Amino acid sequence: MGKKIFPCFTISLCFIVTLSLLMSKYPVSHGQSLDYNFYARSCPNLLNIVRYGVMLAVRNDTRMAASLLRLHFHDCIVDGCEASVLLDDTDDFKGEKNTVANGDSLRGYEVIDDIKAAIERVCPATVSCADIVALAAREAVLAVRGIFWPVPLGRRDGTTASQEAVNKQIPSPFEPLEKIIEKFTNKGLDFKDVVVLSGAHTLGYSRCLLVKGRLYNFRGSGKPDPALDSSLRSNLQSMCPDAGSSDNNLAPFDRTPYTFDNVYYTSVRNNAGLLQSDHALMGDPRTAALVNRYSTNPSLYPSDFIASMGKLGNVGVLTGQDGEIRQKCGSVN
Repeated sequence: MGKKIFPCFTISLCFIVTLSLLMSKYPVSHGQSLDYNFYARSCPNLLNIVRYGVMLAVRNDTRMAASLLRLHFHDCIVDGCEASVLLDDTDDFKGEKNTVANGDSLRGYEVIDDIKAAIERVCPATVSCADIVALAAREAVLAVRGIFWPVPLGRRDGTTASQEAVNKQIPSPFEPLEKIIEKFTNKGLDFKDVVVLSGAHTLGYSRCLLVKGRLYNFRGSGKPDPALDSSLRSNLQSMCPDAGSSDNNLAPFDRTPYTFDNVYYTSVRNNAGLLQSDHALMGDPRTAALVNRYSTNPSLYPSDFIASMGKLGNVGVLTGQDGEIRQKCGSVN
């Protein structure tokens, strides 16, 4: 089956989608709104700076596209899109970087730091790290010829972080689908967003640590997951051998890890989803119907992805006088 590129990649369709979404602002709980033109006067070159920084990063390491998209998700799903994921440990709190969910796997901090430094040189104390993370995720997807979505701006940065919050709020690939959906709904998202945002696994790789249970000792059986496609299982066992230290070896989520397409959904439908949480999407008739929809009708996915990214980027944002504009993304002012 050939690789399918979404028709939304045409400039005309993306322009229509963008224009329709630009007609409104995103309201937030504090009574203020995120605004697409928030930095139009205070930092008019913001988008160019972010785009250039992301382009260089992805050019040097194509995996960085997936990493920056994942960084945005891990920021927003834990206490909202307020850049707490970027904070280093202090005497007052333990940050989110070294948790089980983030340590040794979450990447892109240095890319955000470099972009922030470039912005500070021309627009000091103006642009939040939270907005940079949101924009960088969009630019990263575009850098691999993916989908455009408009990003409203005006987020402010949080002043603390919590390892406990990460442990409670980040969905785990080993959790039942019902628990993953619950964690999404707690953020104002829903089961459809679970399926749509899982589609971000069309990009990038997973550490073998998250896969080996399915290959050798599924649910304590001492055997592989019987639902895993046998051909994929054989390939993964060569990438992630049980003997030796292969936990940090990498396995692609699908066969086109550098292309934003619908192959992820085709893989999941054919029992070739990499993680348990990927395969679990076929275990609920609601989520399975969406997997089948995006697998067989790739043109339906772009608008749903745009909508879900809009919802994700609006989770728990700080605006107005809440939070601060950090001068460095790794520390509060």
